[in-house]
Amino acid sequence: MQHKPLNGIRILEFGGYISAPYASSLMCALGAEVVKVERPGTGEDFRRHKNDRSPYFIQYNAGKRSLAVDLKDPRGVELVKTLVPRFDVVLENMRAGKLAALGLSREECAELRPDLVYASVTGFGNGGPLARRPAYDTMGQAFGGLYSLLSDAGSAQLSGTILADLITGLSTATGVLAALVGRNATGAGQHMETSVMEAASTLIADAISQYFEDGAQDPSRQSRHPQAQNFCLKTASGEDIAIHLSSSQKFWHCLLDALNRPDLAEDPRFAAYPERERNYFELVEIVKAEFLTRPADEWEKRLTDADVPFAPVLTMSGFIQHPQTEWLELVEAEDNGVSLLRPPWRFEGTRPDRGGVAPRVGQHTREVAGEVYDDAHVEELLAEGILFADSHS
Repeated sequence: MQHKPLNGIRILEFGGYISAPYASSLMCALGAEVVKVERPGTGEDFRRHKNDRSPYFIQYNAGKRSLAVDLKDPRGVELVKTLVPRFDVVLENMRAGKLAALGLSREECAELRPDLVYASVTGFGNGGPLARRPAYDTMGQAFGGLYSLLSDAGSAQLSGTILADLITGLSTATGVLAALVGRNATGAGQHMETSVMEAASTLIADAISQYFEDGAQDPSRQSRHPQAQNFCLKTASGEDIAIHLSSSQKFWHCLLDALNRPDLAEDPRFAAYPERERNYFELVEIVKAEFLTRPADEWEKRLTDADVPFAPVLTMSGFIQHPQTEWLELVEAEDNGVSLLRPPWRFEGTRPDRGGVAPRVGQHTREVAGEVYDDAHVEELLAEGILFADSHS
């Protein structure tokens, strides 16, 4: 059996929707045991009243365990406090201060386990003028500059997916892993904090550099295209192909070979990279016209033979079904047919799987509570509605 790097690490998650659950799902795939704390009855909101059948909940929570407990009741909080010493990480993405108001602040949890890694994910951080403002992915993309970068100048539009939430999940997992490494070195726990706004900033490093290079001009969707010498091209068969040449003179000549347009090498507008950058939008129209003359499969062969950096523009179905995706074993089908993404790392050539199906609300309440309370006490709390257990558990 493959050794997973986080075997033996236990994470207690107070997470909803995407940023924290995605972070813990990555760590779950790496071997950590994740116990998800949920409200009794309906559980986390992303279940969308479908229990363990919501595709969104499944994607971010497969392989976890579910503890359903009423945190509005002091006895529910007391149970969680009793469990904290058994966990290496407490992970939460509630609005700033909410978990502390329940009596589960970093300071209170650290008293229970001094080497605890306490990870907090907020919208904008725990201070500043936006600290108390609610935040979703839309706010992260808007404040993070992504909507302006992904839109034409002066015409902002929504993007097609949750870039801010997903990068926050990846950034959160990175921060937790760093804190765990630090704990191994010092024996001390840490409070790791990040936010959607901070995480989104990792996606604009290149655009910030471009802003300064261009004399404090705000970049937009097309600003980088002349520099990157990239193209998105419709073919005669309707499919799209993307090309990226950068400043390489070699790849420029490779493209000309694929196009069978040696004359463009002598055109003073395009002869060298500086000229191609200045005249990029003229070049785009020439290349677009050429690509409309042949079907995608012919272009893929010509571009491959000429060693041009290119890729077909894949849809989600195209990505899942692509031979390279299959070779990389990037997706796995869960029992209910929802394709789960595996983590983007391999260890000794093997990619970890997610390790199980999504839990039903309260599926593991008896088991987890039973770590610290005897059966009689657990059943008493269940009878009083402080705990909730799935009827099948």
